[in-house]
Amino acid sequence: QVQLVESGGGLVQAGGSLSLSCAASGRTFSSYAMGWFRQAPGKEREFVAATSWSGVGTDYADSVQGRFTISRDNAKNTVYLQMNSLKPEDTAVYYCAATAAPSSWVITTEYDYWGQGTQVTVSS
Repeated sequence: QVQLVESGGGLVQAGGSLSLSCAASGRTFSSYAMGWFRQAPGKEREFVAATSWSGVGTDYADSVQGRFTISRDNAKNTVYLQMNSLKPEDTAVYYCAATAAPSSWVITTEYDYWGQGTQVTVSS
């Protein structure tokens, strides 16, 4: 069992930066690949970024490539999402998720555990 708690969301102007954190409970955090997803009002939840259990492998949605960076610290049971050059279209609730054996990082149903989400609002 893994419990995930996101933090770091808030209100920022376009062009600004935010750093999200996701703290995980449990002793097996390092065996899970971790992902960040987001969901805007009236839209489906979409993939943002993912990292392998070691942190070496990463993947990003085209919409955030070059602006967002995912990282993890297995000693702290935490995964991060650094978001730079934020745009109004990045406004959404951001969720972290954990998956033990994904066939695809970008599919929500591949993930076993989810956090409650943190709101990110980017004003124009």
